[in-house]
Amino acid sequence: MWDVILDTLTDSVKLIPFLFLTYLLLEFIEHKAKEKTENIMRRSGALGPIIGGALGAVPQCGFSASASNLYAENIITAGTLIAVFLSTSDEMLPVMIASKAPILTILIIMGVKVALGIVFGLATDLVLKLTGKKKKNIDIESFCKDEHCGCEEGNIFKSALIHTLKIGGFVLLVSLALNVGIYFLGEENLGKVITGLPTVVGPIVTGLLGLVPNCAASVVITQLYLNGVISSGSMLAGLLAGSGVGMLVLFKVNRNIKADFAILGATYGIGVAVGVVSDLLGIVI
Repeated sequence: MWDVILDTLTDSVKLIPFLFLTYLLLEFIEHKAKEKTENIMRRSGALGPIIGGALGAVPQCGFSASASNLYAENIITAGTLIAVFLSTSDEMLPVMIASKAPILTILIIMGVKVALGIVFGLATDLVLKLTGKKKKNIDIESFCKDEHCGCEEGNIFKSALIHTLKIGGFVLLVSLALNVGIYFLGEENLGKVITGLPTVVGPIVTGLLGLVPNCAASVVITQLYLNGVISSGSMLAGLLAGSGVGMLVLFKVNRNIKADFAILGATYGIGVAVGVVSDLLGIVI
């Protein structure tokens, strides 16, 4: 139990730098270069899913959290955020390397996740554009006022620190509760439940497991796959649906609940669909 608590604290501490740098960037945009940055973001928006999909493969929980914050302030598009969520590896890469998984297997999994992230990210932005969905203007100032962070004082470091502590504390509490639950349930019990399910149902369950908003989910899914407990399709479903703490941060900072659930549904649906098709076609990675 103490190991669970220590690991949760460690993961939360690792998240802090990402959150702080993100909020510091947002504060800088508001106080120093708002107009210029808005123009740059508008011009480069179409490439967002490509960049997000590639960067999302970095094995860190913090990047998806950063992307959620940037989306909440309309700096990146919904397609870019989905691209990040789908390609995010969390702790998959370290676990596979430590377990001496074949390099080709690792590269294929990461390549599939990045490719699908880019494709579905671009498709999302295209659909939103064709349906006439418009992005709101960046409004970091109103977000700061709602958070009561003292942004109006002009100290961007202080404001960024207050934002970081609030979100970091929220993530810590939720992650601790989830990790303790996984600890008492047990990884082996999860494996037994999944192996007893029909082929099509496996990806549905692992997709739900992937939605658990912390890095532990990717660790469990990766270990179950390496141990031969779940199929390639179930593994892909879980890792595609998983976005680390990114989804948790999204629901915390973004006011548009409908958009939040739409992104969650899209991420989960894409992951499950890919997993089901993979299993039905008998694809083995």
